[in-house]
Amino acid sequence: MQVSFPTTTVGGLELSRLLCGTNPFFGFSHFSKARSTWLRRYFTEERILEVMLRSAELGVTGIVSPPEPRMPGLLRRLGEETGLVMHWIATPGKATAEETLPDIDWCAEAGAEICMLHPTFTDRHLHPAEGEISGVEELLGRIRSLGMIPGLSTHRPETLQVATKAGYDAEVFILPLNVAGFLMPLETDWQARIIQETPKPVICIKPLAAGRVMPASGVPFVYQNAKPIDLMCIGMLSPEEVEEDVGLALAALSGLPAEQELDMTRSKEVYLRETTT
Repeated sequence: MQVSFPTTTVGGLELSRLLCGTNPFFGFSHFSKARSTWLRRYFTEERILEVMLRSAELGVTGIVSPPEPRMPGLLRRLGEETGLVMHWIATPGKATAEETLPDIDWCAEAGAEICMLHPTFTDRHLHPAEGEISGVEELLGRIRSLGMIPGLSTHRPETLQVATKAGYDAEVFILPLNVAGFLMPLETDWQARIIQETPKPVICIKPLAAGRVMPASGVPFVYQNAKPIDLMCIGMLSPEEVEEDVGLALAALSGLPAEQELDMTRSKEVYLRETTT
């Protein structure tokens, strides 16, 4: 049974405000080559499904990924084996429009419901001084014509401002937001302000700065600095991490302190003795 989670609407599609990230599944650690190599070896399809299943059971109804060939099969298995639904948000993008168009077509054929141009294209073609993202209208039009909800993924906050002012057909944006400022060109308060001033929903990625920020610090920060219509996408390594992150997210969205069991090490035993005497 799929439990409920606070939701928002993206281009008419209802989604949970917490989304499942896939960088760990496909070996993009944003940390080191060694960790990325380990992730690619560790995450078999069965282990990916294990995390996806627990996410879906706890009310996470969306997953963000590149046009990865394994995604259609994984989502099909999730539905067939459990009856649970997870909407696919795909992020195709290459250096040129000509190279990107076939990936957009593939995403539509593979079942993506939201299609967001990746920074590989978006940020390469962003021209803030001219107030445009060259070539983007053709690609967004192609996405819309194929029945997908169009959006833009970026690491540059100017993209949100340029696209909004130009009136591009982008129903949703992706942008990093985390307390450490990881992969963010601006200070956290500036980045947050731009997200807050963007009328369309924003999917905030890298909330834990690829493992550099503790969940109890990172998860509340994102929700506290985003709009009520915004979402957070987080990569999770195990069902236990899913449970922890969902709990933290629910607490943050309800304005309550999280009830989280602290991680224990031998060196911390002295603090337990001090607080119980």
